[in-house]
Amino acid sequence: MEEYGLQARVSIPCLYISPIRKMNLEHVIDNERVIDREGFRPNVGIVICNADDQVLWGRRINGRDSWQFPQGGVHRGESPEEAMYRELEEEVGLRPEAVELLGRTQGWLHYRLPKRFIRKTESPVCIGQKQIWFLLRLTAPESAIKLDAHEDPEFDDWRWVTYWFPVSAVVDFKQAVYRQALAQLAGRLAPRQRNARGRRRQRSGLRCFAV
Repeated sequence: MEEYGLQARVSIPCLYISPIRKMNLEHVIDNERVIDREGFRPNVGIVICNADDQVLWGRRINGRDSWQFPQGGVHRGESPEEAMYRELEEEVGLRPEAVELLGRTQGWLHYRLPKRFIRKTESPVCIGQKQIWFLLRLTAPESAIKLDAHEDPEFDDWRWVTYWFPVSAVVDFKQAVYRQALAQLAGRLAPRQRNARGRRRQRSGLRCFAV
């Protein structure tokens, strides 16, 4: 696969925190879609890296050349980690044994939808997403990645890109949460990633948390 984007690095200390437990999500629309009392849908984001710390970047079907990381909602009764493994298989065809779990972000990271995307006729109204992000390393061959593994595929193409490239390449209203997630997760990668953007990240006080 062709590599895109500019290399960047970050220096962030890593701490351990225990896995997130199953959560009492406030408003259940059906067995799958959940909205909390503030209008945010619980969601997981998935960053899959290879041995060179490049990350998997997927092109959404019918997305007008829209690219993003794999992600998906947390179903009723699921923990974020359970949702992550389900979405991993649904969106890119990878089983848990095909990856190594390196780390996750601390707490929920929020983003709001632009007003044009808010469906005000729905009840409750979803105004955005709150996300837990996971960092995985692909341990299986690239051939294990299957975009058509699910009956309703999310992506029609993928490529490896440099670690920080998605921050500026994703749709604008997701850029801040991508920046937060990658900054927190970068400490689980090789020193060449951790040492990039060092001064900026040290000033921000962001930390990385291991699983």
